[in-house]
Amino acid sequence: MIVLSQDGSHESALLYEIYRVNNAINTTFDAYISISQSRFEILALIHNESEISQSDLQRKVTLDKAAVARHLKQLEENQIVIRRKKDGDNRSVFVRLTEAGKAMIEQSQKEKMDFAKELLANIGAAELENLRTTLAQLNKNVERLKRQS
Repeated sequence: MIVLSQDGSHESALLYEIYRVNNAINTTFDAYISISQSRFEILALIHNESEISQSDLQRKVTLDKAAVARHLKQLEENQIVIRRKKDGDNRSVFVRLTEAGKAMIEQSQKEKMDFAKELLANIGAAELENLRTTLAQLNKNVERLKRQS
């Protein structure tokens, strides 16, 4: 049952519920796995590419360039990633995982899978398919709204 929001609309109440669930999932996910969701995203992209330019990484993540740079600096200080400048081009920086970084992302990916199984427990296949369809449409609507603004 959806409770009406203060402005009286079901849509506003539903939007608020989506917001609440998103925040709860993010907070619980960050506590469940050994690294933050932002770092997980960065490390997973590096892991998938083996080595990636910092500029390509910044384009692919959902974080701003400054946040990516801060994360990479801390990850490098903790010997999770290695950054190197391209030979003959000091502007191009490439990033790759260290052995410790590979172990960290592999452990985090396992934790992510465990989290997903726990999160989606007791939800039937039909409900999950409806959720996938609904989320896909929400994403399309968000992209349309972004283009309009």
